Amino acid sequence: MSYFDAASAAPLHPVARQALLASLDEGWADPSRLYREGRRARMLLDAAREAAAEAVGCRADEVVFTASGTRAVHTGVAGALAGRRRAGRHLVVSAVEHSSVLHAGEAHAREGGTVTEVPVDRTGAVDPGAFGAALRDGTALACLQSANHEVGTEQPVARVAEVCRAAGVPLLVDAAQSLAWGPVDGEWSLLTGSAHKWGGPAGVGLLVVRKGVRFAVAGPADEREAGRAAGFENIPAIVAAVASLRAVRAEAAREAARLRELTDRLRARLPELVPDVEVVGDPVRRLPGIITFSCLYVDGETLLHELDRAGFSVSSGSSCTSSTLTPSHVLRAMGVLSEGNVRVSLPFGAAEADVERFLEVLPGAVAGVRAKLGAPAPATVTEGDALVVDAVGKLCPVPVIELAKVIGDVPVGGTVRVLADDEAARLDIPAWCAMREQEYVGEEPAEKGTAYVVRRIR
Repeated sequence: MSYFDAASAAPLHPVARQALLASLDEGWADPSRLYREGRRARMLLDAAREAAAEAVGCRADEVVFTASGTRAVHTGVAGALAGRRRAGRHLVVSAVEHSSVLHAGEAHAREGGTVTEVPVDRTGAVDPGAFGAALRDGTALACLQSANHEVGTEQPVARVAEVCRAAGVPLLVDAAQSLAWGPVDGEWSLLTGSAHKWGGPAGVGLLVVRKGVRFAVAGPADEREAGRAAGFENIPAIVAAVASLRAVRAEAAREAARLRELTDRLRARLPELVPDVEVVGDPVRRLPGIITFSCLYVDGETLLHELDRAGFSVSSGSSCTSSTLTPSHVLRAMGVLSEGNVRVSLPFGAAEADVERFLEVLPGAVAGVRAKLGAPAPATVTEGDALVVDAVGKLCPVPVIELAKVIGDVPVGGTVRVLADDEAARLDIPAWCAMREQEYVGEEPAEKGTAYVVRRIR
């Protein structure tokens, strides 16, 4: 089995396993106690904190260990907002942040705060000028990920940090996806990370709060971790997490070059091997091991099952793979195709032979899924000078398949109205038009669902 979902959780690094087993015998005691066992545990915890600070590029007393990366984000956002309550209650985030950041924003809004989401371009990157324009009097905190978890696009963190500093607004950076590759550039104020993203054990998060940043702990006070993270520290897991971070950093330069070559190979050959594929994300400013692509006329969930049967573990932001049947918020914000979406995220040490086998298997898997979905005949009627396709009650990617089948039946300049009630159509029909060089006119209310209007221009 080829595991290609490292962006979700990286396999446990051998160094992490060794460190975990070794520290189980030494790090079980309460590090706040003065007896021998407590002192041993404190030494391990202090050494891990020093090593984490060195990897991040901060002071050791700015590092807090939490129970997860999500907990680090929630603690960081809540603490920074509470610490700057007098400055205001406005929060700025990018539209493609990890769900942990967006959920923290939703909680803030429920408590009476306001949240502004900064849009991104089609590659998934924010514009620093647009980000700066979202800051205003009363902005207490801004959040921006260092690199996107779904498409791998790196954000201009250093430039956004300059804008935030000029406005007197602290910037929290979610660095979960990028910390394995190096420290985050720029004058950021807070930073978070998650050990299972870089080959450490799950259940260890990292929160860094720079000196001088106003921070007030939300919830009951606790004497541990400078009062910023409640609960007994899992010292063996923390030691293993930091040991794995140091280990992957030692390999990062060489491994980044190798994985970039493999993902560049995928980016170049996928469109040659599989027709109607859109590779998404920035082609240059991206993490080394992530490539995301979307296939027209493909049910994403079915495609993932086919690849799983062929021995490949991959993930997807397709609306067809979610319980809500709504597209990934990242793909939606980028305005790219969500149907048939596949994310390949290669772990450290991924074999070239496995990548080549993936390229051999994928065309047949896509063709097989398309063949299964090609059976339904579109129900069409003529309404004035427009052709109407009734796809109400049909889920992605069927509305787009039926649009593609009939677009050639109208003259150049003629229109097709696609009736659909699947939320994914709002994203996928405009994305199809961009890929096929047709004009997306817009949407109109309809008796059943929504009418998406497409004009044939070629």
